Amino acid sequence: MTLSAAEANQLKQAPAVEGVIPAILHRWSPRAYADKSVSHADLKTIFEAVRWSASSGNEQPWRYIVGLQGTETYSKIFNSLFEGNQLWAGKAPVLMIGLANTLGQKGNTNGAAVYDLGQSAAMLVLQAAQLGLAAHQMGGYDRDKARQFFGVPAEYHLGAAIALGYQGDPSQLNERQQEQETTPRKRKDLNEFVFGEWGEALNLR
Repeated sequence: MTLSAAEANQLKQAPAVEGVIPAILHRWSPRAYADKSVSHADLKTIFEAVRWSASSGNEQPWRYIVGLQGTETYSKIFNSLFEGNQLWAGKAPVLMIGLANTLGQKGNTNGAAVYDLGQSAAMLVLQAAQLGLAAHQMGGYDRDKARQFFGVPAEYHLGAAIALGYQGDPSQLNERQQEQETTPRKRKDLNEFVFGEWGEALNLR
């Protein structure tokens, strides 16, 4: 039996943890998107959140190429995606690519640029979750093709492609994607990645 969008969403929620920001617990990465556009007002709110992301030396190295469904930019991003992602991502009303300028303002290499891009993307997906939107970040696309399509300078690192929109009904997906859409999420325990010494879990009790 195929789950509805609401049932799949409920299944994907992280367990409630006291004190954790709700948007963090609500955020997940669907593949099924509803036929509903994202307003310019919501996009502006999302990128205001990105704007205030932390960055090394206040370089703010992130850039986002944003394609709205039906535009040439959207088509270029879609045509950069690997086939497995094209199977579902074309239903999302917004596709984008995040980039990081690795050349600092003083002409030096900004070693933190990619890290800062990642921070800004985290702000993006959390603000989207707060607005009731869903973002799915993808490493699976041809970066060389995207660079050529958009004429991106060599000093820019291409990060993830991102699909953005409203969660849709899993029934629109193929069998494998439906399974991914309706399988409860799992995460490592804190003691597997929070250390007091290397390889030794920090005692948080």
